[in-house]
Amino acid sequence: MSLAQITEKIKNDARKEADGILSKAKEQAESITRKAGEECDEIQSGFDARFDAERPEIFRRREIVATLDAAKMDLRAKRNLIEDVYHAALEKLASLGKDDYLAFCGRLLDEAVRAKDEKVAVGKNEKYLDDSWLDSYNAAHGTTLAMSDRKPDIAGGFILMRGRTSVDCSWDMLVKVLKEKQEADVVKRLFPRE
Repeated sequence: MSLAQITEKIKNDARKEADGILSKAKEQAESITRKAGEECDEIQSGFDARFDAERPEIFRRREIVATLDAAKMDLRAKRNLIEDVYHAALEKLASLGKDDYLAFCGRLLDEAVRAKDEKVAVGKNEKYLDDSWLDSYNAAHGTTLAMSDRKPDIAGGFILMRGRTSVDCSWDMLVKVLKEKQEADVVKRLFPRE
């Protein structure tokens, strides 16, 4: 055998061996791909079955969340309506005519005065309660009440002060107290079916 024939035989043997190795590798790759595909199909069918089983629960939970959201919105609307009622009451107090306003404040002052020498603080924008009104009240009731230099941020009414003690007769406080005492009744009147 010549050197060329030996070389050719080695090349042929190497090609056969390489082809055999490539063929085995292709078979293994196809086998791995087939097994991976089968596993993917199993996993997918498992997920599909699980989703089909859980679908009613998912929709039930969505319905519960939607119902809760709707209830929250309904409650928020009702709270806003109730607040509107008390805001309207505050506006009604602020819009009283002068005679009704002064008469109401006089009755409040009658209830609040204890020592007869307290100071009366009125809001920055007070239009009726002034020194002349207080002088008239003092003359009629035998008191020595005086206007305070303090101007609290109140919608109307007054705050009666003596030392560190004060009695808040502002419209804001009156509406707040009214709200605490009668909110349940207001709710019943606004929403009678509930």
